[in-house]
Amino acid sequence: MRAERAVEPTPEEAAEPRAAEAVKSRRFPSFTQGTARPEGGGRAASGDAPAPARQWPMLAVLAATAAGLLSTATGHPRVGCLLIGIALIAAAVLRRILPSVGMLAVRSRFTDMVTYGLLGVAITLLALVMEPKPLLDIPFLESAVRFTVR
Repeated sequence: MRAERAVEPTPEEAAEPRAAEAVKSRRFPSFTQGTARPEGGGRAASGDAPAPARQWPMLAVLAATAAGLLSTATGHPRVGCLLIGIALIAAAVLRRILPSVGMLAVRSRFTDMVTYGLLGVAITLLALVMEPKPLLDIPFLESAVRFTVR
């Protein structure tokens, strides 16, 4: 019997095991292959519903914000800012209680709730302390404004 000679692999064949090992690497890829949908980022209504009905949470918040902007543009800035602030607070509440909110979900549930809530509270407070005749009197606010405007 003849002894079979071991054949040395070509450079391409030798590189294949290394390529397979690179695929199994635990390192973060240099190019992102896709992005994860935010938690609760599915449709708010079933797929057979018309497009506006599937995105009703986002449309409700946008409608309230548009009403606030229109009110501000027509000369009622306090009412407009209150509408916008309340719309953002409502967005935070919707993000918390609904399992799926459509395009209202941008980031994780916690991040969306904190962002919408803080912006809504800040805009609402600004509307309440707006001059003339503020509805909310914050004692240190006048001295803080005087200090910064000197």
